[in-house]
Amino acid sequence: MNDPGLRFSESSSLVSHALSLIEERPQHTSKIAGRVFGLRNGPPGLAARLVFELLAEDHRVEVDGDGVWRLATPPSKAERRLDTVSFAVVDVETTGIPVSSGGRIIEIALAEVRGGAIREEFTTLVNPDRPVPRWVSELTGISDEMVSDAPRFRDICDDLKEKLEGRVFVAHNAAYDWAYVSAEIQRARMMIPNGPRLCTVRLARKALPGLHRRGLDSLARYYGIEIDGRHRAWGDARATALLLIRLLAEVEREGVEHWAELQSWLSERPKRRRRRRGIG
Repeated sequence: MNDPGLRFSESSSLVSHALSLIEERPQHTSKIAGRVFGLRNGPPGLAARLVFELLAEDHRVEVDGDGVWRLATPPSKAERRLDTVSFAVVDVETTGIPVSSGGRIIEIALAEVRGGAIREEFTTLVNPDRPVPRWVSELTGISDEMVSDAPRFRDICDDLKEKLEGRVFVAHNAAYDWAYVSAEIQRARMMIPNGPRLCTVRLARKALPGLHRRGLDSLARYYGIEIDGRHRAWGDARATALLLIRLLAEVEREGVEHWAELQSWLSERPKRRRRRRGIG
């Protein structure tokens, strides 16, 4: 994560290939190994190891005892326990102007959270096809020179959509980050992922009602989270992911264990305390 120019892993295209095969029909491990890795006559143990390393952590597929992979049947919202929900925690750095005025992303990072842990992280700089304002460079450290050789958003859009599909989009002030991400996806002439979103500001407001400041810095201090790389997408996304893990633990202590319950709990209005009338 310390490499600001890190590209999406090469395994992404292999996963996409494997998923396309499984979407057509259930596939045996050996068949996937042959089509994806070119292992048609190799040792069965090697084929199984490669396929399981590629797909075992992917919530979109499941494998039976005979080694046959198929698309997983997603549970209903009421059945989705929070410890099984996959969250895509996103942060973007931008050119500093509103989306409606042509604001563009200059860096994006995503950390997948599932089961109370960060499972996967990636980040990349993005060439916005316009100058980075000086004040943005002073705040983030991202300069025109740094983004000049970076991929344009359309070049990473397929990989990003794959990371977002089937996951809950999470950000600190989610409306802001989602506005930029969805605008960039639309600009790349691709379908915007349709899925639930969760804002950690809103979650903190509900889970920590006695805390008056809910900025990322304040919440990080409250939980003792060190932000390595403040105002960089990779630093803020990781800090927000760690924050989400802490907040979900607070939520579960309230007896909220399922995704549908969380949505209802967030929508509840705080109870007003009745004033006691004085006597005499």
